Amino acid sequence: MSSIFTKIVNGEIPAYKIAEDDRYLAFLDVNPNAKGHTLCIPKQEINKIFDMEEDHYLGLMQFARKVAKAIEKAVPCKRIGVAVVGLEVPHVHVHLIPLHDMDDMRFQRKVTLTKDEFETLVQQIQEQL
Repeated sequence: MSSIFTKIVNGEIPAYKIAEDDRYLAFLDVNPNAKGHTLCIPKQEINKIFDMEEDHYLGLMQFARKVAKAIEKAVPCKRIGVAVVGLEVPHVHVHLIPLHDMDDMRFQRKVTLTKDEFETLVQQIQEQL
């Protein structure tokens, strides 16, 4: 069965897409820790990050770096945090989280955004890519 992220890649589920190429996709987390919380995924469904082929893994990290730089320019924050947990969805994903304090990385405090706020945020980040 396809993961929710594969369904996003295939266009079966909508997402607030920020960046995309032939191998990777970045989109806003709909249950964000902070405004601008973004997920970077390989389009190929792979369960565990260290099961990725080395070049694919390095490509994901390069893609995530590019997206993180754009988020940092578009969203006021002290820095961009990076997390790879991998327990909640069996599809590799890198969390890029704008940080104001350590609680933003704890996955307990969430923010709520409207559809318009998500769409505006996508545009602001894309302008920085």
